Amino acid sequence: MLKKLAVIGFGGTMIAIGVDGFILPLNLINGGFLGVSLLLNYLLSFHVGITFILLSLPVYLFAYKSDPIYFINGFIGAIFTGFMIEVLMPIKGAIQLPIISSIILGAVINGIGVGVMLRNHISPGGMDLLALLIAKRSKVNVGVIMFAMDAVCILTGLLLLEDMKLFYSLLIISITGLLASLITSSPSEQHHLK
Repeated sequence: MLKKLAVIGFGGTMIAIGVDGFILPLNLINGGFLGVSLLLNYLLSFHVGITFILLSLPVYLFAYKSDPIYFINGFIGAIFTGFMIEVLMPIKGAIQLPIISSIILGAVINGIGVGVMLRNHISPGGMDLLALLIAKRSKVNVGVIMFAMDAVCILTGLLLLEDMKLFYSLLIISITGLLASLITSSPSEQHHLK
């Protein structure tokens, strides 16, 4: 359990740094419930971390019935990630880089956090947990499933974002999904998913 808590601490902190330091200041979106939380922040000034936790709760209740271990790990992962997003909010705007550098760095940091958590069967959020449960049943790589779900979030953002912001958001999701896929698809991970 100590290893799981360390992974949650590392992954949740990385996600929060990627979001607060690089994605949120540019008014871009990410995928999943985090992307929905960012959209609600831009439109209604909702707190990103708290909204993220609240949106994830119904999926965790579903997971509790279908796979209690994913529920426990994921619930702790989502609570910690949402908490860290709120705690690290002061770094918003503190890092000044060219936009493309910010996007790439934010997505890489975010992707490492998500990938490390998923590799250890810990969901950093509700949609990620749903992707883990689908991957477990379908044998499709969790990163591929996440990418498809995230694309739906971005298409929703199409109604709200400018063309370039939509492109940048797609870049964020692509890099995050690619890293999550790479981190979760190593040979040793294939053994764990069985």
